Amino acid sequence: MTPRFTTLDAWLDWQVGLHPKRMELGLERVAQVWSRLGPAALPFPVVTVGGTNGKGSCVAMIEAMALAAGYRCGCYTSPHLLRYNERVRLDGEPVSDQALCDAFARVDAARGEVALTYFEFGTLATLDLLVRARPDLVVLEVGLGGRLDAVNLVDADVAVVTSIGLDHTAWLGESLDQIAVEKAGIFRAGRPAVIGQSDAPAALRQSAERRGALPLQLAREFGHETAESGWTWIGPGGERLALPVPAMRGGFQLDNAAAAITALTTLRERLPLPVNAIRGGLLRARLPGRFQVVPGAVSWILDVAHNGPAATALAANLRAFGCQGQVHAVLAILADKDPLAIATPLLPQVGRWYLTHSEDARALPVEQLGERLAGVLGAAPCERFGALDAALDAAVAAAVPGDCILVFGSFTTVSGALRRTLDT
Repeated sequence: MTPRFTTLDAWLDWQVGLHPKRMELGLERVAQVWSRLGPAALPFPVVTVGGTNGKGSCVAMIEAMALAAGYRCGCYTSPHLLRYNERVRLDGEPVSDQALCDAFARVDAARGEVALTYFEFGTLATLDLLVRARPDLVVLEVGLGGRLDAVNLVDADVAVVTSIGLDHTAWLGESLDQIAVEKAGIFRAGRPAVIGQSDAPAALRQSAERRGALPLQLAREFGHETAESGWTWIGPGGERLALPVPAMRGGFQLDNAAAAITALTTLRERLPLPVNAIRGGLLRARLPGRFQVVPGAVSWILDVAHNGPAATALAANLRAFGCQGQVHAVLAILADKDPLAIATPLLPQVGRWYLTHSEDARALPVEQLGERLAGVLGAAPCERFGALDAALDAAVAAAVPGDCILVFGSFTTVSGALRRTLDT
């Protein structure tokens, strides 16, 4: 059968319009297609990672530790910053356009008349691609929620929920408990359910227990202690490991690191994990767009923070970074996000605001963003721009040596700034 398309861009453009809705949660469509496409059982252990914030960091740490131990590791994450290929990594590297095109063609042939969403199509293609590559370990990041997300097609050997916060409320519910129940959908009976938040809503652990999963929660079954020269991971059995501070910035990364280590140690009968691999992985793990610093006379700080908890973490990182001069904040968010929750934590540190919107069809128009923030930005100078590039130009023109340009609010916002820093 001749493939429908021969280029990655053509496949992706077509997938956007294949299903009448951009997003439709549910497992029926992916399960139907996978029954025709994939094996009954996956040939590798799987770690599934969900949560409101911290998913990407946890995946990056698990991947880095597995690679440091000499294992072949496949990863699936979303969204991407610069290239779609970033979503599917094998042995630490994005897969090729051709590998994705071949996988898309196989999914297309198997789906028949089933109309898949963009994310469903990508998830099935990833699973197909990884089954053929047969790595030692696969790590899957949940796209949205958990219970009805396409990634939940897979019965993970161990599932991690990093944190619970208010986000995607139109899809997951208006309360933390409702969101927790949706996130807990990735847990499986008789298998470890790692909870990386000590104060997670009680409904998360209760849901894990109702499902028959084996909860391992931060500050209960496992934990960590800080020390002058590093930190100590405390395992579920009381095991203690002295470890270096993760390369990724922020004290909250210790929670993510502890959860990542705990998840991997539940698999150690199949994948033994030397202490040196844990240490090396923590020092090597990187995640673009998460307090990513591009140094220079004027430093750029790029962060995809797009909800209140992530903005609070960004503010803490910014305080610890200690910008010598003024902070110029370029902010653009998506229409379903809360501008007040995202901007408020940064108010004490930002000297000048540049409000805009990205090219994303879901972006909140800058006029609405400005109106919703008008009462909270106070006396700080604030300008509005009809395009992200114009806002970045203005920030660059105003900044002097020692200043910082902070770009945050969404993946598409950071993507635009990241492309600019790579071009200069």
